Amino acid sequence: MAYLRSFLIIFACLMAGKGIQFLTGLAIPGSIIGMLILFTILSMGLLPANWAMPGCHLLIRHMALLFVPVGVGLMNYLDLLQANTLIILLSTLGSSLVVFAALGIATHYKEKQ
Repeated sequence: MAYLRSFLIIFACLMAGKGIQFLTGLAIPGSIIGMLILFTILSMGLLPANWAMPGCHLLIRHMALLFVPVGVGLMNYLDLLQANTLIILLSTLGSSLVVFAALGIATHYKEKQ
């Protein structure tokens, strides 16, 4: 029963996020909006966290399996990936450096206090 309730909560947040994305035409994926809705609901204490926990733990435990379809789907675009390899690598490196710098600065200021 706990798994059913948990998955219904997660699914309801996902569908709400997809609905918001469809109605507003936002560039943010509906699944991300749904996660933000779930986060907000749990943060505000509108639902107890232990209601969503069983389903979340199950999904996280099997997360590696959820990446297989995405990896296989990328094979359809192998020629596009090869044509843009340099751009992808430079953007990945650049964004990683920005994250490292931001974390370093934030940690530096946090440790000062």
